Amino acid sequence: MISVLLATYNWPQALKFCLESLRTQTDLDFEIIIADDGSTLDTKELIAAMQVNFPVKITHLWQEDQGFRKTRILNQAIETSTGEYLIFLDSDCIVQPDFIAQHRRLSQANHLVTGSRILLNDELSKQLLAWPHWDFKKFSSKVLSYRLSGGINKYWPLKIKLDNGAWRNYKKFVWRRIKGCNMACWRSDAQAIGSFDETMTGWGHEDADFVFRLQNNGVIRKSGSCSTEVLHLYHRTNNQSNAAENARRVREKILAKAQ
Repeated sequence: MISVLLATYNWPQALKFCLESLRTQTDLDFEIIIADDGSTLDTKELIAAMQVNFPVKITHLWQEDQGFRKTRILNQAIETSTGEYLIFLDSDCIVQPDFIAQHRRLSQANHLVTGSRILLNDELSKQLLAWPHWDFKKFSSKVLSYRLSGGINKYWPLKIKLDNGAWRNYKKFVWRRIKGCNMACWRSDAQAIGSFDETMTGWGHEDADFVFRLQNNGVIRKSGSCSTEVLHLYHRTNNQSNAAENARRVREKILAKAQ
């Protein structure tokens, strides 16, 4: 069983499209735990409406809005989940129909997967969100034109899916390509390191800290590129006032490991 831990905050239209993309998965053996970092009532009402006749179970966890506390609500989601394998996803991301199937294919004991994303520009994001519902076939029929016009920053990962293999494994910790909006690990491995560091508040690098501590505990990181790509909707940059401090704390842990 897979648990999708879906982080969200006050963007119900994006959440709707994310959930609609999860509704049409080729592999429906999963549950969704929505980790809501203090959204207002419209998000709660959307989720309640989506839960009706949804093909998999949706659980909504909510905490009061006291600033960016994603680590805290994700830890609650980890403890609430019933799946032995966890996929972390953000609600500003739309997934391909084989997203769950590809993550399952890449899952491997003592490994975590860091996937990648395809960035959509502001114009295309607004255009898609104006659709009444998410439609992957409609989107994929225009992928080349979207790429040529600059609407998306990658083309081939939507067209080519590469096999599993040792070539995906990272030899050591690197910051590059760690995206908390698309990564996966075993629930037991997350719990073995105490899950996310809840003292890391504010946007930035809580995902790198999580991956570093997993690798430091012997878990092998592997790449999910050309397999699990998500479509990342454009939005204004989050408040990054805590990012430098969070990065400093991760670097301290890396240096302590090297000594």
